Amino acid sequence: MKKDIQIPEVSDVYVAAVKVYNEDFKTDEWTAYLINDKDIDLEMALIVSKGFDGKKETSTIRHKLEKLPAKSFAKIEFIQEEILALNNQFQITFFANGKMFEKKYLFKKNSVNKNALRDLPIIPEKGVLAE
Repeated sequence: MKKDIQIPEVSDVYVAAVKVYNEDFKTDEWTAYLINDKDIDLEMALIVSKGFDGKKETSTIRHKLEKLPAKSFAKIEFIQEEILALNNQFQITFFANGKMFEKKYLFKKNSVNKNALRDLPIIPEKGVLAE
């Protein structure tokens, strides 16, 4: 029975970390974004994030986006500088064209830094894409 379940492969959907200036706190901070580079909308996107490394683990945080339009992006959460020393996982589940998709994205520990910045799909800023 389990072998009969087909989970479609996710493409053109990304998680990125971008250093953004926070006007309220007058500082640069890393922020995670969900990017939809597809030509169709994502519906009911569920995002579960956590940081971990051996014995250390953060709280699990859950987010929901009702709809992420085609060729757009949305802020997921602020990432504290101390958490970047851990592996940061974002599990994304969403619906598109009536099918459910799921993928885990991972920022390996210490991989989010200024030296790793590159061009991103859709977002006009440079950032780091999760694997």
